[in-house]
Amino acid sequence: MNDAERRFTAIYDSCRQRVWAYACARAGGQIADEVVSETFAIAWRRFGDIPEPPLPWLLGVARNVLRDGHRAEARRAAFTAELAHWTPPPGGDVAEDVTERMAVLRAMAELPDGDREVLILTAWQGLSPREAARVLGCRPAALRVRLHRARRRLTKAVEGSAARSAEPRPGPAGVVRSQVEIVGREMT
Repeated sequence: MNDAERRFTAIYDSCRQRVWAYACARAGGQIADEVVSETFAIAWRRFGDIPEPPLPWLLGVARNVLRDGHRAEARRAAFTAELAHWTPPPGGDVAEDVTERMAVLRAMAELPDGDREVLILTAWQGLSPREAARVLGCRPAALRVRLHRARRRLTKAVEGSAARSAEPRPGPAGVVRSQVEIVGREMT
């Protein structure tokens, strides 16, 4: 065993339990083992960067590993939610779902720019009303009023789009309500 391997082994032996305790406190025991493994794999790859004492540096690496894990989990959750949103429920009619979605998209295109922007920021970008207000440079209360009005105009536009459609569809009011509910859920 060379000097680098001996030093790394000494660092591992002296710091592993403390890194595990830190990860366990932040994310739970199930994830802590993975965080420790990843932390020391990074430490081995960046062995020349490890300062004396090594523990603060290792805890910083563990913190970054946890942060990256949270980001990856958030991406997976967002992807799963989006996939569930686009996947029809069992026994549902895919063509009807697509038709309803197209009606909402057509209605969105008819809305004024301000309404479209508020709906896009909250529904499709996933911003809270407070965050969307910051983007638009207004107060959160004003944004909520704008959002309420935009939803109302979207409902009317979808109803108008369904009424103008040459293709008769059963219960356009129910379709409008379900699509606006979907958009509303996406916005909250």
